[in-house]
Amino acid sequence: MHYRLPVSKYTSIKQLLYSYLIKSLSIDTYKSENRCIEDEIIHLYKGRDDNRVFYTSSVSLRLSKSQNRKAMELASAIASDLSGICEDVFSIQIVPPGWINFELTHSTLATWLQSLVVGSGGAINSKFKIQNSKLKNFCLLPSLSQCPMPHAQFAIQYAHARCCSLVLLAHREGLIKLREPVANSSPAFWDVISPNPLPWLNWDGTPRLNHPDERRLIGELIQVVDNIECPDVSGSVKWEKVALNLSQAFEKFWSNCRIWGEVKITSPELAQARLGLLMATQSVLRFVLEESLGVFAPLEL
Repeated sequence: MHYRLPVSKYTSIKQLLYSYLIKSLSIDTYKSENRCIEDEIIHLYKGRDDNRVFYTSSVSLRLSKSQNRKAMELASAIASDLSGICEDVFSIQIVPPGWINFELTHSTLATWLQSLVVGSGGAINSKFKIQNSKLKNFCLLPSLSQCPMPHAQFAIQYAHARCCSLVLLAHREGLIKLREPVANSSPAFWDVISPNPLPWLNWDGTPRLNHPDERRLIGELIQVVDNIECPDVSGSVKWEKVALNLSQAFEKFWSNCRIWGEVKITSPELAQARLGLLMATQSVLRFVLEESLGVFAPLEL
């Protein structure tokens, strides 16, 4: 199966959903109230359910008065407009008194995870390229005066280095094949020869990664990339805390979701999907360490 990004410009799931909502609300019926996202007309909230990826919007509740329509009626109209342009990306549900829920489809989640591994056309990829064109001096362990949470940053650096070492070990053992494993610095994205794409889905299209700690790590990845690409109105993100949450989710995943041993022998595709999750985690951790925290993302410690 080959994956294609539904909107290649966007890496953030939240930003992707925004693009669909803006497109739907740009029709004449809503133009008088179609201000930009910064005006807070469109609110999107990520649901707290590790078993699925969904967002909810109150846009119909906010527009119902100006449109002189009941919120549920307006929500149904917006959902109908959206279903024609994003039905393969999100499933849509209307919830009283007028909320609209958007659940990411399995195939789009697989596409999104693949893009984090190989950097296929997403906005975060462009940010990596911009970052790599700059000459920066990074320290492995910043001083206390520079770092509000030095111990947290070391834990984040350790998680990043661990991801790198495990992926390179998998390459050496033939579980995956990389074109040019990086020897001296951590990669922004991995050049995976095989399997390509990684086996994110089972034969029936359901997610291969269903362990609670796999789902939690995926949820943290989505949240971090949302913060990178689509911060809240205040623009304030506590990056040490965000990255620490991600590194802790990785540690729990690594403790409870095996790749080698029996899993490698009896379920090689599961092992490869878990390696893909490691690569996705490493890429996001690298960006946060170097771009948001201004510290070195080590290949090993």
